[in-house]
Amino acid sequence: MQRLRDQIGRPVWPVHRLDKGTSGVLLFALDPEAAAALAGQFERGTVAKSYWAVVRGYPPEAGVIDHPLRRMADEYGYRGAHDLPQPAVTRYRRLATVELPWRVDRYPSSRYALVELTPLSGRRHQLRRHMKHIAHPIVGDATHGKGRHNRLFQERLGCHRLLLAAVRLAFAHPDDGRPVAISAPPAPDFADCIRRLGWSQLLQEHPWH
Repeated sequence: MQRLRDQIGRPVWPVHRLDKGTSGVLLFALDPEAAAALAGQFERGTVAKSYWAVVRGYPPEAGVIDHPLRRMADEYGYRGAHDLPQPAVTRYRRLATVELPWRVDRYPSSRYALVELTPLSGRRHQLRRHMKHIAHPIVGDATHGKGRHNRLFQERLGCHRLLLAAVRLAFAHPDDGRPVAISAPPAPDFADCIRRLGWSQLLQEHPWH
């Protein structure tokens, strides 16, 4: 926040957050009233969010993950003894696939996919937990992913990050309600990984160009 304040020369108020390791679009307001109005849109689920992720295996071409999630423990380990799972829904769409001649476990090759994820709720680590739930964990996820595949990307591609990026946010402007859409490309190291997997064309086809 301080870095952004220094860049634009005025205070800012954060409206939402990204998991550590996730790159992409962050939304800030320029006054507390706008921050409150935008936060209300997030709470009501009227903000459209899109993410890109590289996952293990080939998920179906499209689908919906409707899987309730319990609140995760906070930094002190407290979660609440009586917390019930909360509704959590994610839509996904497969954008590209690749099969690489790299052995993992008993298989002579490894399969990966680039997917677009659209969370319809806002639970902590929702996308990472949902992709694990359908057995297609996000590459680079040290908590919910597969260590063998994470290490493979580190050793073969020099990729040491979580391959998850917020690429688009769409919402109503807090002043006059006009539609606003913000897009951002994957971070340079994420984009380099996409190119090395043979998916360069997808980077050229999206609105940040």
